[in-house]
Parts: sequence; structure tokens; C-alpha cells
Amino acid sequence: MNMISSKNRIAIIGGGPSGIMAAAIASLKSFNEVFIFEKNEKLGKKLYITGKGRCNITNASPNEILMQNISENPKFMFSALNALNSDDLIKFLNRFGLKTKVERGNRVFPVTDRASDVTKTFEKILKDNLVNIRYESEVISINKSNNMFIIETEKEVLQFDKVLIATGGLSYPSTGSTGDGYKFAKNFGHKIIDTKAGLCAIKLKDDFSSCNLLSLKNVELSLYNKKRLIRKEFGELLFKDNAVSGPIVLTISNFIDTTKMKDIRLILDLKPALDFDILNDRILRELKKYDNSEIKTMMTSLLPKSLINIFLKRCKIDTKKKCNQISKEERHNIIDNLKSFNLHFDSLEDISSAIITRGGIDIREINPATMESKKCKNLYFAGEVLAISGLTGGFNLQIAFSTGYCAGMNL
Repeated sequence: MNMISSKNRIAIIGGGPSGIMAAAIASLKSFNEVFIFEKNEKLGKKLYITGKGRCNITNASPNEILMQNISENPKFMFSALNALNSDDLIKFLNRFGLKTKVERGNRVFPVTDRASDVTKTFEKILKDNLVNIRYESEVISINKSNNMFIIETEKEVLQFDKVLIATGGLSYPSTGSTGDGYKFAKNFGHKIIDTKAGLCAIKLKDDFSSCNLLSLKNVELSLYNKKRLIRKEFGELLFKDNAVSGPIVLTISNFIDTTKMKDIRLILDLKPALDFDILNDRILRELKKYDNSEIKTMMTSLLPKSLINIFLKRCKIDTKKKCNQISKEERHNIIDNLKSFNLHFDSLEDISSAIITRGGIDIREINPATMESKKCKNLYFAGEVLAISGLTGGFNLQIAFSTGYCAGMNL
């Protein structure tokens, strides 16, 4: 291994969205010599899987809305979003040739619907600005000696004036996010907030195997800690074996803290547009219409077929019972379960399958305006390695790009 020494050198550990943004900005300054250390064979590997391969770059909303959709440590992002908001990001990418479009919910995508075009845009910027990219180069250690950072990989040992750690969290380890950044941060005295899965499926104690891949639209899911309502979401829910996923579940999952919440309750309203009286009138009509038919047949007018047996079992009603034999109490039981169907919480999906990682490097030890460590001069952090996270809709990539931009400006 060769020891190379030079001045004004910047090392960026991780070629994800925050790392490539920081490298692009830092390399625009001619006095900087920028290196990226990427353990994969290409940059932006996680970008390829965002937005189902289309890359939901950001959310075209004002900062006030962006802040409302950052569920973990939103105040920390105030300076970063003022430095690079979603409009700034879109203009930046447009300037370098990436055309974008805005879809439902203000989600921003490349016009081509190809995540690879986002990465190619950054690759061109980096190439034009002579950024030295070390592919398949995993950093083993980062140490500091005589105000210089010494970075060791399997192939070489290099010295740098400044270092940015942008290694991501623990979700989707196949993209290279394996928690290296936490190890490096600890080495410099940083505290790590316990990591947990974010924007993930929720495992249930109930047996919903017969409902696998059943999608419910226009339903409402509420999260309670004991009797206190924590969050309520309206939209689509998907049954996955003995778990639930889908947009409203992913959002709800970001508000579940199993270390602090001792009685987690998930209540599903299957008919949020209808109140008790309207449902009661409708069910009376359906019971009369189906009269001598079995109750499970009548329930097809209210629920998907695969959910009916489970639902009636919860209502303690025999599936073969005739409609004309259903009592008032049983009818009310059906209504109660339509409005408050309990999904018995078991656990969050494993962090390796989660879209994002919650927790990470304690943001109280990071300067929010520059992303520089308060523990170690000239050491910076950006992106998912920090204890900041948002909801679905482009907010997490905006966090990555904004923190990367701030770091790049100050590197």
C-alpha cells in the first residue's frame, strides 16, 4: 500500500445521493481535489430503487410542507432546506440537462421515468469537474493525525484535509448501506441514536395468509398508543402474508417507537366515508335483499371475498348463517368491525427490508448549517447516516440532497 500526501483534498465516503451532491458542489471550486470512495461498482445504487425504479427525486412543495413531512428531527433541516429547497434542486438538475415532471402529491420524477438518468446527470457533473471516483473501494478505517485524515482501503492509504461521511443507514444493505458510517462516527466520539426500520411493512399477530396481496383502497388506518391517537392516514393498504404494507402503512410505521410505546394499537376503518347510521341502513337493505342466503354471500357487497371469513370470525358470526337470522347485536358487531377493525401489532419489518433507517448519528453533535461535526474539525456528515428521516413522497431524497449540498458548500 502506498501513502500519498497532498493538500486541499476532500474525501467523500459513499456515492449515494448526499455524497454525489456534496462532491458535485465541492468540485465546482477549482481549489478542491475531490475523491469519492464507493464500495459498489457504480454510483447511486439506492437511487435506482427509489420510486419503483423511477426515482422520486423530491417533492415540489414549499419548505413549510417539506418540514411537515420530516418526521424525525425536522428543525435540524431548517438551514439545509433554506440553502437548497426542492425548487433549487429541480433547477439544479434541469441546468445540467435532466428534465423533470411533477405528478400526484407533488412528487417529482425524471421525464424519462428512469432513475439511471438522475445518476448519469451527476456522473457527468463529477466527470466534468475531475472528481476522482474510487469504485469497489470499501473504506476500512478513518483516523486523524496531525490535522490530516488517513483513509485506509484494501488497496491503498490516502491522506485528506477534509472528510464527508455519507454512507447511508442500514436499510437495503445490498446497495452498500451496512452501517459503516456509524462505526466511523463512534471512532470520533459521536453518539449513535438507536437505529430502527422506517417506512416499512408492519407484521401482525393475526393470520391474514388468505388475504396475501389483497389491496384495499380508500381505507383509514389509525395508530394508537393505548388510547392516545398518534397518527391517522387515508389511502391504500396492502396485505402481505401476515403483514400489511402500502402507502398508509409505510407512513404509519415511521411513528411507531417500540421502545417508548407499550400498547401499540392499529385500527382499520374499512368504510371511512360512511358513519354508523348510514352503514346500519345499508346493511339492513342488504340483509333484506339476500334474505335466505348465507351471510358470507351478503358480505361480498361490503368486502373483498378473501377478507370475509376472517372478518366474520372476528364478528363471531357463523359464515353459513342465513341473512334473515342475523340479530341486531350481530348487525351492530359487523358495523363496529367495519369501522374499527383491529390489526394486532407484532413488530416492524426488519430494517434490512425497510425503505429508510430511523436513528443514526445524533444531530445535536452536528452543525445544521454546515454539516460539520462539533466533535472533530473538518469532519462532515450528510444523508441517511444522520438521525433525520421523512415520509414517502420524495422527502427523504430531498433531505439527502440538501444535507449533501450544505456539506459540499462548506467542504
